[in-house]
Amino acid sequence: MPNRFYISFLRLPLLIRILFIALLVFLLFGIFIHLAEPKTFPSIFDGIWWAIITGTTVGYGDYVPHSLIGRFIALVLILLGAGIVSSYFGTLAAAAVTKQDALLEGKIQFKGKCHIIIIGWNERSRELTDKIIRSNTPQMIVLIDETLEANPVHSKFVHFVQGKGHVDETIMKSNITEAEKVLITADRGNDELQADMNSILTLLTIKGLCAEVKCIVEILTAEQVINAYRAGADEVIQSNKLTSVFMINSLHSNGDGLLSDFVHQLQESRLSACTIKEEEIGKSILEVCHQLLNEGNLLIGIKRGEETLLNPPHSIKIEKNDLLLIFK
Repeated sequence: MPNRFYISFLRLPLLIRILFIALLVFLLFGIFIHLAEPKTFPSIFDGIWWAIITGTTVGYGDYVPHSLIGRFIALVLILLGAGIVSSYFGTLAAAAVTKQDALLEGKIQFKGKCHIIIIGWNERSRELTDKIIRSNTPQMIVLIDETLEANPVHSKFVHFVQGKGHVDETIMKSNITEAEKVLITADRGNDELQADMNSILTLLTIKGLCAEVKCIVEILTAEQVINAYRAGADEVIQSNKLTSVFMINSLHSNGDGLLSDFVHQLQESRLSACTIKEEEIGKSILEVCHQLLNEGNLLIGIKRGEETLLNPPHSIKIEKNDLLLIFK
């Protein structure tokens, strides 16, 4: 039994072990000084109080041993207690520094809920992270990247996890089961096909661990879009296709930069698909548009099944399962 208790004690964290030893020392010396000088220390509690005050070198002076044996006990306690207390606070400080370093280096598991996971650190994820944490209602972000050695964003809203996105251990550190959404960005350091393969592999890992979480994937090659959807992507962003749209618009425009201005305004607004209200069913697009304008929202189209209608004819009637595409 004593051997089993000793083994269990050794398995405790070092900080807990030192604390137990310190409490035991204060308890024993409190009992010793009470037995040595019962008149000066009328109760064991008074002895323990004196032992704590003396061992921590505070020294109030409300209790002072007068006998030779009492002073000898005090001398041993000062030498022993000061070492134990110093060890405790030194270990406590070292543990705090170690944990802070581990948090900065991405080795600590995230334990929050309803967060956004961004995989891959690049200029796109940098700008996205900056906009989220600077918004009026910032949301917690878990950033996963294998190339970074420390958290690149000094914000309480960004938790960094160092590791590969397609490794189960790394994904589990992000608390994937409690995440709201996952954004997988393409690694442009590789060739486009290899970058898409890595993104799809990461997507498969995430969906294997938590099939319910919504995943948005950046794909560079058009041929891999179908594979991303097969792997379980809820939404695919074809960044190269979006870039080509900008280039074509610039070539055909007179240098007015209207599309760039539109996108800049889009950064300050939010495009969302809203379900219709019961009273809006059967109304025309024009009627619903006027109603939304009065509420400060702009209707730009509707989504009907798999079809998206931008700037639809005003005479179209709203149907039950339509989604309204609005700028807020």
